[in-house]
Amino acid sequence: MSLNHRYYVTTVADEGENSFKMPRASVVHMTSTATRPQHMSQVLATLALSMGTLSSGLAKGYTSPALDSILDNQPPHLYQSSNNDTWSAFSVTQQEASWVASLSMLGAWFGAMIGDWVMRRGRRLALRVTSLPLAVVWILTGIAPCVELVYVTSFIGGLCCSVITMVAQVYISEISMPGIRGCLSAMLKVLGHVGVLLSYIAGTYLNWRQSALLVAIAPSMLFLGTLFIPETPSYLVLNGKDDEAATSLQWLRGDHVDIRHELQVIKTNILASRAKQYELTFKNSVFTPRLYKPIAITCGLMFFQRFSGANAFNYYAVIIFRQTLGGMNPHGATIAIGFVQLLASLLSGFLIDIVGRLPLLIASTVFMSLALAGFGSYAYYMSQTQNLGYAPDSAVVGQHDWIPLLCVLVFTTALALGISPISWLLIGELFPLEYRGLGSSISTSFSYFCAFVGIKLFMDFQQTLGLHGAFWFYAAVAVCGLCFVVCCVPETKGKQLDEMNPDYAQAR
Repeated sequence: MSLNHRYYVTTVADEGENSFKMPRASVVHMTSTATRPQHMSQVLATLALSMGTLSSGLAKGYTSPALDSILDNQPPHLYQSSNNDTWSAFSVTQQEASWVASLSMLGAWFGAMIGDWVMRRGRRLALRVTSLPLAVVWILTGIAPCVELVYVTSFIGGLCCSVITMVAQVYISEISMPGIRGCLSAMLKVLGHVGVLLSYIAGTYLNWRQSALLVAIAPSMLFLGTLFIPETPSYLVLNGKDDEAATSLQWLRGDHVDIRHELQVIKTNILASRAKQYELTFKNSVFTPRLYKPIAITCGLMFFQRFSGANAFNYYAVIIFRQTLGGMNPHGATIAIGFVQLLASLLSGFLIDIVGRLPLLIASTVFMSLALAGFGSYAYYMSQTQNLGYAPDSAVVGQHDWIPLLCVLVFTTALALGISPISWLLIGELFPLEYRGLGSSISTSFSYFCAFVGIKLFMDFQQTLGLHGAFWFYAAVAVCGLCFVVCCVPETKGKQLDEMNPDYAQAR
């Protein structure tokens, strides 16, 4: 099977400094007279990379049941080997547990800052040098003799997961055909939520050591998968390796597909992108509204997302449910959260393009505020009944468990349908091409830093304000986020990427 395309490339000149003509944009027109390229190789490459996002999801879901397992006084046989000298038990305080949870986000912050530098050495190489250490880190966590080693593994694991997630998205965008790019990207996202759910389920039956050893399987499979996939053609062309780029593109499109025209288009687009970057200086990059206004919007959304209780439920769900549920198993409630989060993430992909970004953001923050306020009110009711010494009859214990569970499920659904996916989507939509690398790096780093601070401070909020006060605070932050969305966030539904920032800069 062969493919015959005709490409017409039009280069529009732009006058840069010193009246030097630089190519501003390349418009590619394509006509097809035969069948499309094969997609199987692209799907197989995506399946290999999906082990990376699965690893990140497993790591994210691991923390909540693991912290409960570490803090709980469980039978020694869950912690010790038959020799009583390999898997020794150790105890941790609530503050130490908060460091275990938050250091992974601190590592992710550093990973976001060095991710671009690592990717410049090769997308496939970046996946290899992070996946194997990540597997080792989880094995060390499973056999850690002290909490200090868990601190180190948590930090390194967060760094590796951050780089893997970043590189996986770039790899998919560079190897996939436009017609299936959205589907392949969605596959990575879904596998991340599946990883969270699997960790919640595993934490119900396994202790934190056994769960860590189980999580180590996913990055090991990612490393093996990278041995069979090629480097991306765009990266190879960017580094002057045209022959290797042709071989890679041929593998991705199929043995009988004529890839010469597509390879030429890649070269043309990269040259045009380079020419635009040559015009940029530090001054006109930092002080242009095309950069700092999208940074303000995306960082603002990240701030309100991270400080509105999302991290509390993701990393302390089992501990929180133990304080609010009377008869229901807290692990079962946590699994329900993971399942609803997975379903909502599947639905969000359809609603974002149908309903629009702004209506979903508004609805998301409204329902998040109501759910957080309701959960905080129920926690306040529980604390008051305990302070008054009221002991409920065993027949009515757990009778009202549906109230906090409903609040958490509403919050999780609103978060997964609105501010969580859209805040990341806007990073790709608001930044123009020449600033997208710098802008996305700044926004992503800021998001991880806010996550680190939010996770670390949850225990302090709970000790200072009480569980109810902490969630009332989160509700207040969500209300502020609603005001920010209404006043500052533009609607980007149906707009072409090239026209978004000019329209926004003029409107604002």
